[in-house]
Amino acid sequence: MTKKTLASIATALSATLVACPPAVARDTAPAADAAPAADTVLPDDVRWGPLNAARGDASPRAGNLWGDRTTPGASGFLVKFEKGFASPPHIHNVTYRGLVIEGLMHNDDPDAANMWLPPGSFWTQPAGEYHITAAKGSGNLAYIEIQDGPYLVKPTDEAFDNGERPINVDPSNLVWLDASDIAWLELPESAKTGNPPQMAFLWGNPQPGELSGTLLKLPAGFSGEIRGNGSPLRAVVIQGAVSHSLSNSGVAQTLPQGSYFGSEGSSSHQITCSPDSECIIYLRTTGSIVLH
Repeated sequence: MTKKTLASIATALSATLVACPPAVARDTAPAADAAPAADTVLPDDVRWGPLNAARGDASPRAGNLWGDRTTPGASGFLVKFEKGFASPPHIHNVTYRGLVIEGLMHNDDPDAANMWLPPGSFWTQPAGEYHITAAKGSGNLAYIEIQDGPYLVKPTDEAFDNGERPINVDPSNLVWLDASDIAWLELPESAKTGNPPQMAFLWGNPQPGELSGTLLKLPAGFSGEIRGNGSPLRAVVIQGAVSHSLSNSGVAQTLPQGSYFGSEGSSSHQITCSPDSECIIYLRTTGSIVLH
């Protein structure tokens, strides 16, 4: 069945829930007596290799940001696609979620008309469904996330229906909510007017103990703090450049788009969006986080 761009996901976002594939594996919180751990990864630090080793140089290049896509467990990784790349029809053994960071991406049934997803778009690809992936930007970069590895590419004769359905979401279909709608955004009254921070819920259930993914949009020049709740926090810069530091370190690092920062336990991340343009950050967490 051909995927269609969602005309609106407002209904799906009611009660902050999105009809996306359920989690089949969860990030686990560290032991109560474990020291909080945090790290950052810039695109220049990523160790690149073929996404599909069987295709060698014909494969897109991929590199882990967190976890390891080749082993069991959840992971998140970057994928680079050359201009004009088009895969043969294939399936995957696991469901994945994708966010376009740079370029234009198409992911659909082999017979579907091209529907190019620009930066900031979100899509899901269910396990077992045959499809193709293509790219046509001069540079194409996506963040891919799986719930349980390893991530494998398999032929279409092994296709199966696992009951999940794919979605493609153009940025124009995202529903952005601000502090008047979300308790996660604890802001002074002066920051709630004009161009305040906003969130768009992509998948999962942002309730205690439940895994979910959201986009956080920050106005240019915004400075604040993301507070974790003790569970693993994964964050990827999708758009703009962010200055990041742990609040107790004072050592700031500039993170361009495609960069990752995260923490395993309770911690506070100080973030400042570049004054040149707004910033969009993807957040994956169990339960809610607080932006203050």
